[in-house]
Amino acid sequence: MKSALDPRHLKRILVFKSLFAGSFTDQPDHPSRVDKINSNLVKIDEIIQKCAPEWPISQINRVDLAVLRQAVYELLFKTQTPTKVIIDEAVEIAKRYGGKTSSSFVNGALAAAIAYSAREDTSDDQSKP
Repeated sequence: MKSALDPRHLKRILVFKSLFAGSFTDQPDHPSRVDKINSNLVKIDEIIQKCAPEWPISQINRVDLAVLRQAVYELLFKTQTPTKVIIDEAVEIAKRYGGKTSSSFVNGALAAAIAYSAREDTSDDQSKP
């Protein structure tokens, strides 16, 4: 995360808020990316379920679920964005809006989601020879 005023970070927060609000209604406020996420929701939720099998989708905190849905969508379809950036941003949003364990839950689930997104883990430790 570059800064709290980074336009990409602010856009992710807007999408997160729309996804979160949309979990209470059928009509999200931020149609462009939210519509894309919702149109791929079955695939996204299948990946989330595989990454957190002890938590059925219906029992995942709605904040955590909104963060995970956005990040998994980005892992699958926003291939120009580095994996590390997607995960770091998701963890930061979870820290800001979620509960005490949200950031670690999101981080763990997304670490597992890398395997299902056909991306390679791009963490610093594995990129060094």
